[in-house]
Amino acid sequence: MTANPVESTQIGVAIDIPEPWGSTLTARRAEAGDPRAEYVPAHVTLLGPTEIARSSLPAVEEHLAAVAATHPPFSLHLRGTGTFRPITEVVFVAVAAGISECELIAEAINSAEELRRETRFPYHPHVTVAQDVAPQALDEVFEDLASFSALFEVAHFTLFSHCGEARWKPRRDFRLGA
Repeated sequence: MTANPVESTQIGVAIDIPEPWGSTLTARRAEAGDPRAEYVPAHVTLLGPTEIARSSLPAVEEHLAAVAATHPPFSLHLRGTGTFRPITEVVFVAVAAGISECELIAEAINSAEELRRETRFPYHPHVTVAQDVAPQALDEVFEDLASFSALFEVAHFTLFSHCGEARWKPRRDFRLGA
């Protein structure tokens, strides 16, 4: 699809990391020098950046509501760090519990024809805390957050939209089990 801002929009679906952990992880990402920290708050991706026709938004929202309705709320435990190095220069906070729930929801979201897209890697739920920064910065974030832990209930996921250089904006929450 060609990028025509009038006819298309970029969306993503994610689980926001609640406070006090969300701002802590976003701030640590910024401290590492990751320029995406300014535009992308801490989250677990369910659908990465995907360009769709604006006319498809109502159908996409209907699909997301149906997905949310069929998946119950769950506990998400973030604990420790991991990395995708040497494949990609990424350090992340690991999902220790709630992995299968994230995988099932992500798979259901991606089942809509408008949302199917090629991916470079298999889905792996995580919270990126440094990406494409100097190796030393990656090492420091990996060490600094090695003992990080957050446990919270996930009651919804969020549809985000993006245009231009601005921060991703929440468009709508979809309550799980609704």
